[in-house]
This record gives sequence, structure tokens and C-alpha cells, in this order.
Amino acid sequence: MSKKLLHTPEGVRDIYGREYARKLYVENKVHEIISSYGYEDIQTPTFEFFDVFSKEIGTTPSKELYKFFDKEGNTLVLRPDFTPSIARCVGKYFMEEKAPIRLNYIGNTFTNTSSLQGKLKEVTQMGVELINDSGVEADAEMISLVIESLKGIGLTSFQVSIGEVEYFKGLCEEAGLDEETELDLRACISGKNYFATEELLSERGVAEPYRSILLKVADMFGNMFSLPEAKAMVKNPRSQAAIERLERLYEVLKLYGAESYISFDLGMLSKYKYYTGIIFKAYTYGVGNAVVTGGRYNSLLSYFGKEAPAVGFVLVIDDILEALSRQKIEIPLPDKKKQLTYKQGDMADFTKKLAEARALRSQGIAVELLLEEAGDCLSGKVK
Repeated sequence: MSKKLLHTPEGVRDIYGREYARKLYVENKVHEIISSYGYEDIQTPTFEFFDVFSKEIGTTPSKELYKFFDKEGNTLVLRPDFTPSIARCVGKYFMEEKAPIRLNYIGNTFTNTSSLQGKLKEVTQMGVELINDSGVEADAEMISLVIESLKGIGLTSFQVSIGEVEYFKGLCEEAGLDEETELDLRACISGKNYFATEELLSERGVAEPYRSILLKVADMFGNMFSLPEAKAMVKNPRSQAAIERLERLYEVLKLYGAESYISFDLGMLSKYKYYTGIIFKAYTYGVGNAVVTGGRYNSLLSYFGKEAPAVGFVLVIDDILEALSRQKIEIPLPDKKKQLTYKQGDMADFTKKLAEARALRSQGIAVELLLEEAGDCLSGKVK
């Protein structure tokens, strides 16, 4: 047998034993918290038609998708992102539903990128989507749920940064930027590359005062006190309305007691172009990436035939586990299994030990029934 067959491809890995037990604990704990908010479970396929993640929808670029064909010649992809799949599902099963729809999911996503930089190509994500609710209260519920989930699994040092896509779009509109410049500028700002932003604005001849304002947005990060300043910098109603919504959101979040965990970052822009309002990311120590990402996407469902506002987020379970490990936060694991041994060929002894094992299992105690020789090996008596 080739030794190569024992290894996994780059970007994926095996998880087993105590590490997998820790992962299950985090998943179950977060699921318990999400369920307490009234969210119901949903499961979508691991692969979908290519068009569910098309360029028009604004999800993962085609070159980063795992693509293959079925026997009819249809192009299929392994899901890189849950939200379009949930949107498709809502369009199919909840087309006429007008009341708020709360959905919760868990599964693996797949991104075929060559620049891993320590990232996995297959990660486990758990998330929620709230459909048919356009209110700022729904936005606040999402962020509160993020905070409660992270606290529930033991994290205490984290921050949720909140941005607003409409502020940036309104500013670009006011400055008279063309679509290409807006997209290039989005890439520079979302990458927190101030110097690339400055160079781009110079190359495209963006006039003052918009050049200075856009540079300030690229460098804007802070707390509630930066919102009045951001509002004063713009004259267009679209950007001003975005700030006013953030101000209302902050008031609702204070009712949740969440204000100490949040900050505002108007330079935060997502690579997913389907976001239409607030976007947010949660960061903690020990992990370079955001452990939670989310936002509002009021237009996405229209691609699947349903006009409905929506907001949601996803927790990256693998990154959360890394953060817990690096912060040395202990996860309560189940007690080690009890071992009972029986003598080979001794039916009376086996019957006795089997009855004991069944009685313990009925009490919720894990029991492993072993031949006496196997038990000696496990305890180190036999080499």
C-alpha cells in the first residue's frame, strides 16, 4: 500500500478522539443557545447547481469553487457558503410565508483556494438566518445571539465589529464613482490596505472632498462616538440613513446589555456582494480571522423568486476551537468510558459482565466490553 494513501489532500484533515469530543461540545452548546431563540433546524445538500453560487448572486468566485458534472452534464459545486443554499430553500418551501422564518444549520463548506495561509479548504460552519424581518430589532437579535453563543462556550475576550454597506455605497454614489472604481475600492478598503486605497483614488482622479472622506472611511474604526462624525462627513440621504440605522441598532443592543462587546467599523466591507445593510464580524485572541461573519441581505432571495428581507450569520467552528485552545479555555468533556473485561470462553462471566454493562449504559455511563486479554493490552500489562 502506498504511504500517500494514508495522508489527506492539502487543506483538509482528520479529527478524532478528544479533539472531536471538544468539537461536538461546542456544536451542541451553540445549538442549544440558538434553539433558545426559537430557531429551527434545516439541512441542505452538500452540493448544489453551479448557478446557486453564480457571479450575479455575488458569492464565492468561480475559480475558488470545487466544480464537477453529473451524468446529465449539469455543473455542480460543493457549497462554499451556506446563505445562498438557505435562500434557495426558502424560495422553494416558504414562498408564500409572510411571518418571520428562523432557521439554523450546521455542516461543512468547501473553498478551493491555493493561498491557504494556514486556512483549511473544508471547515465546519454553524449559522442562523432570519427571513421576513427587516427591522433593526432583527439585526440586534443576530448580534446578541453571536455574543451569547461565544460567551456560552467560554470565550470572554472578543469584540463584534459592525459596519454598514449602504454607507459606503451612498458615498461612492455621491462621489460619482463608476462601478469598476467602486469594486476596486471595495477590495482595497475591505483588505484594510490604506496605501492601496490612496493610490487607487489618485489614479482614478477622485476629487476632493471625496478623496479625503474615502481615505478616512478606509481608516475608520472605533466606537459609538465615531458615528456622528461619519454622518457629518456625508450629504447623501443613503449614507445618512445608514448611520441613523446604526444609531438605532446601538440603542437596541444596549437593551440586550451587549454594548461592551461591540464597536463600529465603517471601513468593513465583505467579499460577498449580496450584503445590503449591516455587516458584522466577531474577533477574538489567538485567531487571525473572524470567528463569526454575518449581515443583512435584503435582495438575495429575489434570485430565487421570493422578495423578502433577511439577516444572518455563520460561526466558523474550526476557528473557534483554535481560539479556545490558544486561550487555554477548558471545555468540559464527558467522563472517560468505563471498561469491563470478561474471560474468553467463560459464558457465565460474559453474561455477568454484559448485564453489568447494560445496567451502567441505562444510567448514561459509557461502557466498553472487552476480552480480558484486550483489557490487559489497554492497561499496559501486555506489550
